[in-house]
Amino acid sequence: MNPEKKFHNSRRRWLTGAVGLVLAGGLLAGCKGIPTKGEKAARRQAEEAAKAYRPQGDKPALPELTADSGLSNYLAFAMLNQPKVEVAYYDWLASIERITQARSLPDPQLTFQMDIQNIVTSVMPGLMGTIPWPDKLRVGAEIASAEGQSRYFAFQSAVLTSAFDVKRAYYQLYFLAEKLRVDRETLQLLSDLEKSARAQNEVGKATLQDVLRVQIEQDSLKTEIANLEDSRSALMAQFKAALGLGGTDPEPPMPNRFESTALDLSGDQVFEAALAQNTQLKAMAADVRAAEAAITLAKRSRLPDFSLGLMADVKMNPTMYRPLGTVSLPIWRDKIAAQIAEAQATKRSVQARLSDEQIKLAVDVTERMYLYREATRNFGVLNDQLVPKAHQSLEVARAGYLSGRLEFINVIDAERTLLGFQLDKVEVAAQREVVLAELSLIVRGMPPTGAAMGGSVSSNTPKSAQPSMNKKSRGGM
Repeated sequence: MNPEKKFHNSRRRWLTGAVGLVLAGGLLAGCKGIPTKGEKAARRQAEEAAKAYRPQGDKPALPELTADSGLSNYLAFAMLNQPKVEVAYYDWLASIERITQARSLPDPQLTFQMDIQNIVTSVMPGLMGTIPWPDKLRVGAEIASAEGQSRYFAFQSAVLTSAFDVKRAYYQLYFLAEKLRVDRETLQLLSDLEKSARAQNEVGKATLQDVLRVQIEQDSLKTEIANLEDSRSALMAQFKAALGLGGTDPEPPMPNRFESTALDLSGDQVFEAALAQNTQLKAMAADVRAAEAAITLAKRSRLPDFSLGLMADVKMNPTMYRPLGTVSLPIWRDKIAAQIAEAQATKRSVQARLSDEQIKLAVDVTERMYLYREATRNFGVLNDQLVPKAHQSLEVARAGYLSGRLEFINVIDAERTLLGFQLDKVEVAAQREVVLAELSLIVRGMPPTGAAMGGSVSSNTPKSAQPSMNKKSRGGM
């Protein structure tokens, strides 16, 4: 054969083989794997969540907040605007993509080999791919699916927590306003008592000491009002933060009406609902499933993986093909045993944490149901008995003072008692609402306004705005 023709034939075979391998690699690059059942379910779940939370991948228009907005509007605003919720959401979406990665085969490899003596005697491009033991990819996808579910429940928990933060600040701001209202009404009452004391003093029925006493009470109450008004800025900062608003954002309007919470379940029913619906427990249960799958995968490490390939010598005429195959040898038994032991220990640890959380859940439900019953009893006795009787006692003392039968100190004591009971009533009402919100957080499925809660009363809440039965307040209880 003509040497020049032989050269052209050889080059044509080489180009044909190389182009064929490149095309094969391109086709493989466009391949898609088969989604697992868990992956399909996770993607459907993400599509449903995206419709309400991030339609078209963008933040939707936030609800307009006005003085007539209900609490549910504030909760929806926080869910859509709170960065912590957004972080948990995209962490969940990222975990779904890891399912696809876990069930996919490793990328194939293009290979190239040449034999060279004085000249190039062979040119062998090829294609090789690694094939794990068939069950390994499925188990790996199960682990990723379980971890994705854990991230999903973490996202739900973030929504619940942000909602509770809104409710907590909402209640504290509302009851701060109620405290200010009570104090201002009492201040007006003291002003009237001062007029009475001055009138009695002018006709010689009382001394200037009575006037000074009521002025002292007024000065003390004015200071308390100033402290309460000053604490509003800290509570408003917490409210804005719960809504996902920055320090430079304008203050949201406070609602004109207050929405209370109802609870129609017993302690046992709350606990049963919490066991069935608590997102933290569900996340831990998903962690247990991931740990179980990890044990299975660790045991599969005893089994070999395979690599298969094909090379073609394009300089040969006819073309020579060389099949290739390799098998991994899992010979390090101590390494395999350590992987299995690690997976088993992880599973036991997760199971123990789940049991511990269930025990804590029972304690939390019991404690908060007690606080709820206590606050309900205290509110009932304050609203129905103590406050009305304190009003009556003040009127009796006032009439007795004006008639000369009682001294002014009796009027001041009656005023202090009434003010103390009124403030206690406000604080107990706030305490009851926060406890109910905490119960909703624990159950995570019994939201009073259509969105569940999370969190607890923060230690940095101004003392003057914290709900508590303060028995050392004016008049005591």
